[in-house]
Amino acid sequence: MTVHSQIQDETGRSVKPSYFNSPPLDVSVAFPQATPASTFPPLASDYYQFDDLLSPEERALRKKVRECMEKEVAPIMAEYWEKAEFPFQIVPKLGALRISGGTIKGYGCPGLSLTGSAIAMAEVARVDASCSTFILVHSSLAMLTIALCGSEEQKQKYLPSLAQLKTVACWALTEPDYGSDASSLKTTATKVDGGWVLEGQKRWIGNSTFADVLVIFARNTTTNQINGYLVKKDSPGLTATKIPNKIGLRIVQNGDILLKKVFVPDEDRLPGVNSFQDTSKVLAVSRVMVAWQPIGISMGVYDMCARYLKERKQFGAPLAAFQINQQKLARMLGNIQAMTLVGWRLCKLYEEGKMTPGHASLGKSWITSMARETAALGRELLGGNGILADFLVAKAFCDLEPIYTYEGTYDINSLVTGREITGFASFKPASVSQRSRL
Repeated sequence: MTVHSQIQDETGRSVKPSYFNSPPLDVSVAFPQATPASTFPPLASDYYQFDDLLSPEERALRKKVRECMEKEVAPIMAEYWEKAEFPFQIVPKLGALRISGGTIKGYGCPGLSLTGSAIAMAEVARVDASCSTFILVHSSLAMLTIALCGSEEQKQKYLPSLAQLKTVACWALTEPDYGSDASSLKTTATKVDGGWVLEGQKRWIGNSTFADVLVIFARNTTTNQINGYLVKKDSPGLTATKIPNKIGLRIVQNGDILLKKVFVPDEDRLPGVNSFQDTSKVLAVSRVMVAWQPIGISMGVYDMCARYLKERKQFGAPLAAFQINQQKLARMLGNIQAMTLVGWRLCKLYEEGKMTPGHASLGKSWITSMARETAALGRELLGGNGILADFLVAKAFCDLEPIYTYEGTYDINSLVTGREITGFASFKPASVSQRSRL
């Protein structure tokens, strides 16, 4: 074993030689043969010319979002993902895109078609999945709940600033004891003079550590039904702390929320949420939007791999020249075309008033499963660099895991579709369902 000589500082203490303390090499210096994702690759994944199915306004929006993400977010995403911190400096840039609020009309919201909102989500996710989840929670869950279930006064009070991202919202349904079984939540809301008192705990709530307004779902202790409430970030008794040690969507600030006798005035109860079923109209839209996240992520993975394989050489030839690599690229590309067309059809069914919960659930579950395969193939293609966030694919591989799970796991969404096509609900074992009826 080599024993390194010791160096003493001015106080006489032994210190390690400076080469132990040197900063890491920039990836472009350490690995000059391929371009990292901080310089994002050009779009190569629209093989079946999906743009032709879009309106001129939707194509212009797609281009605008893509340019912003490649310029503003791509250069910093690996750094913030590694630190598990949120880059607040990009929020004004995202606000200027005018995509927050999605399909909501009026109140300063963009009033996009669902297709337009979906492709904007995909373009954000193509560069960074965490940013797309930030927007999803803020826009497709919290803002949409206010728009669909809020009073006119609540819409006027909250939506304009949320649409500009001058304020940020989160959406708190999931609890430590109730994930897939969210309708059994036990956070309570007790009526008192002038308002309500909330008691309970929420978990996995994106944006919660810095949200200005929190959409909280709680069980009315009088009716035993689920109600919705708008809680301000500085409310006494409210705390939100970051969940550490995540391996995916590390930029997203998921939090644990504690509600200890939090008072909510009557004017901040959402009048349109009177049962758990009232959340379904929000989840129907958000599940479509979630389905477009893995489409965008897969596009970014393919775009990165297509460039990398042309730049990286082994055995005297670009990796793109090898048959097995071409086969994997073709498999990835085929997945993306199929995912995109399923996502597009889902949007059209919604816009025509024909989409069912089973449609949305099948789209989300199948698309996320195809995206996992696509990212796994991309990870193989990049070899050792396939485990570095600098080359996007490793980060995308990890980011897909929470997306595969949230807004209904693959299994739960499959059962939603299964119930619709068979007429039998199978969410609980038969013995449990029978006992619950006794």
